[in-house]
Amino acid sequence: MKRIGIFGGAFNPPHIGHIRAAAQAASLLGLSKVLLIPARQVPGKALPDGTPTPRQRLELLRRCAGEYPSFEVLDLELTREGDSYTWDTVKALRRSFPKEELVLMVGSDAFLNFPHWKNVKAICREASIAVLCRGDKAERAAAAKEKKALEDKGAKITLVDNDAVPISSTQLRRLLAFDSGWEFLPMPGAEYIRREGLYHTAADWKNLPMDRLEKVVVSLLNPNRVKHVLGCRDTAVELARRWGADETDAARAGLLHDVTKALDGPLQLTLCRDYGKILDEFSQKYPKTLHALTGSLVAERIFGENKAVVSAICHHTTGCAEMNLLDTIIYVADYIEPNRDFPGVERLRRLADRDLREALKLGLEMTLDHLKDQGSEVSPQTRETLLWLNGQKAAADC
Repeated sequence: MKRIGIFGGAFNPPHIGHIRAAAQAASLLGLSKVLLIPARQVPGKALPDGTPTPRQRLELLRRCAGEYPSFEVLDLELTREGDSYTWDTVKALRRSFPKEELVLMVGSDAFLNFPHWKNVKAICREASIAVLCRGDKAERAAAAKEKKALEDKGAKITLVDNDAVPISSTQLRRLLAFDSGWEFLPMPGAEYIRREGLYHTAADWKNLPMDRLEKVVVSLLNPNRVKHVLGCRDTAVELARRWGADETDAARAGLLHDVTKALDGPLQLTLCRDYGKILDEFSQKYPKTLHALTGSLVAERIFGENKAVVSAICHHTTGCAEMNLLDTIIYVADYIEPNRDFPGVERLRRLADRDLREALKLGLEMTLDHLKDQGSEVSPQTRETLLWLNGQKAAADC
């Protein structure tokens, strides 16, 4: 009996992680064919703004999968209105392949929610389940526990280890918007995205008016980061008004200061490499600290911001010696915006209204104490900034 794999998802966009996982599973499971089926609408998940048309996603997936003869891309879900439920797809494929064994391929993260899918019993009756497990040990253990619970109810489930590629479609969309991450795409797919200008790769975001800048930046953030960023922008404007800085620059720097924050450490390194940025030893060791640097690079290259805005974004996390007024405002605004709630924040807010440089110094000292308590290494730039501030204060007292 032939075994046919079913691999669905938004594929928005498809990337080498999808393709390699499907190919590896096909080999390990002895599949004669793998059906790649892009969803029209994943239940419970709205497609983000800027998503290509269904036909574009179909063509993109065909190009990404083209080097594998056993892969076949179907428009089964794209031509069906409404949410793309797996049961409807399995039911239709059972009619097309009445004698073959159907193997539903599911990522381990999605599998943990599998019991809540529509018509789970019917799916398990018509298909066996292959769970594609990544390197996350906790996730694999949870998947193994769920496997046993479903097998006790008669399901046939196999856990398949696959070589994880450290990228998700969400993260790749962000990288592509920054003109980065092309190595995560099969070449035919990358060429199609460039030609069609998909995923904002043809967008001109330089010197956007404030309302459009806010909309674009918000789309690039994790949802739980939006309130902080808007709060930082508003606080930066208030501080600029209080201390005589350019309010427009303060607003733009506040909006953009965390524009790359959603990228994890390895992808921060990817962005630096693609931009030709050579990193020091500390940054390579602690890539999660790089969002200030990468944010400044993106602000300059993608958004066309001026040097003052770029500098303020670059220094908003670690500081630097000789920080100017706008640099200081963004650093302090990031610390004291209204959504911040930690011991000492009210003291910082009061100090920022009286002595901005002292607020900067206190913020740096609090960061240093926090890192020490965590047993984390302190950035050399943070130490240099504190030395500079202490030296400046001592000189002023003489």
